[in-house]
Amino acid sequence: MEYDVKMKNRVKRIEGQLRGILRMMEEEKDCKDIITQLSATRSAIDRTIGVIVSSNLIHCVRNAEEHGDHQTEEIVKEAVNLLVKSR
Repeated sequence: MEYDVKMKNRVKRIEGQLRGILRMMEEEKDCKDIITQLSATRSAIDRTIGVIVSSNLIHCVRNAEEHGDHQTEEIVKEAVNLLVKSR
């Protein structure tokens, strides 16, 4: 699967958020602010996982259809399992 620029940019933003959290910790900022940022980062990671899994699902289903492979149910189950494992 190819990871497009948008997906990579999401991960770069998350990386920036994590660096910001480390800086906040080093500056001994209030724990409430750090937890808020950690929660925002976790949400961004969850959304990124969803985007990657859904894009991969679309890619795999189209690929299976093009090659006459009718295992779309298995492909969908695998995608759902990936999402469940990410929680």
